[in-house]
Amino acid sequence: MTQFARNQWYVAAYTTEVGDDLLGRTILGEPVVLYRSREDGRAIALADRCVHRRFPLSESRREGDSIMCGYHGFTYDRAGACVSVPGQTRVPRTARVASYPVVEQDSLVWIWVGDPAAADASRVPRAPHLVDPAMTTVRGMEPIDADYGLLVDNLLDLSHETYLHGGYIGTPEVAATPITTEVDEEAGVVRVSRHMADAECPPFYARSTGIEGRISRLQDIEYFAPCLYLLHSRITPVGRSAPVFRTEITYAITPSAPGKVYDFWAVSRDFAVGDEEVTAFLRDFNHTVVMQDVDALNLLQRALDTEPGPYQELSINIDTGALAARRILAALAAAGTGRADA
Repeated sequence: MTQFARNQWYVAAYTTEVGDDLLGRTILGEPVVLYRSREDGRAIALADRCVHRRFPLSESRREGDSIMCGYHGFTYDRAGACVSVPGQTRVPRTARVASYPVVEQDSLVWIWVGDPAAADASRVPRAPHLVDPAMTTVRGMEPIDADYGLLVDNLLDLSHETYLHGGYIGTPEVAATPITTEVDEEAGVVRVSRHMADAECPPFYARSTGIEGRISRLQDIEYFAPCLYLLHSRITPVGRSAPVFRTEITYAITPSAPGKVYDFWAVSRDFAVGDEEVTAFLRDFNHTVVMQDVDALNLLQRALDTEPGPYQELSINIDTGALAARRILAALAAAGTGRADA
């Protein structure tokens, strides 16, 4: 299993998911309850377990900006301090739940479940296209019963599009075209590019852009470990410099628990921005593609779990980016433990 890097920012939800209702999520094995302050509109994140008998606060009820446990009535303010207990006026000094740093940026709610003193909001990676008024975005989230490292592998090696997503986004040229990889180990960034000068136009683009014939297709990936993945896609009819159809594919890869990951996905486009038919098509079409990945990764995890003993992986050139990401994730996890060899 890929070890968790705790002192890092992770996406817990879309901003539209956090409101009056209590939302339960599990981040790096930590149960979290999210809700929005009625006082100032800020997102609040607390540990999702009452200190009394561990009842989930996400299944309790709000009292203004406080949460009253639905089992015995222990009440917690927005900072996690218990302000009321049943049957007595004195509140035990240790009665409090953790409060987690939160940053809302680019329509994403980022959370820090590590050492609060180490949380630096300026280090949250950006995805400004998600809120760009010149683009239209469709989005969703799917939980996957697989190690989050498998999803990182999947997204950094897009050659699988040819085989797993044929008839949707994959064409023969994706697997046949060599990649270039750049790695900034210190910054924790991996960049993988695949430029196809003359490629078949897959249905994802043919039906959304109206292009007939072959295309120039550029795929430029930026992975900001551990959570944010951006695929900058540009397509143009072969032999022409315009029009250029720009699509930004975003994934937030948030480990939920060992062997479980949240797959936040979004597709932003700068063409047909007001066309509801195109929007509906891309939402449904991309959801199908995501579910193909979900099914494949669930199957892969079950296969790995039943391996009778140690096994040796075989890696080739297409794995360069994923292998670099594994090294970076291992270093981030080790740094979070305070080990001398990190």
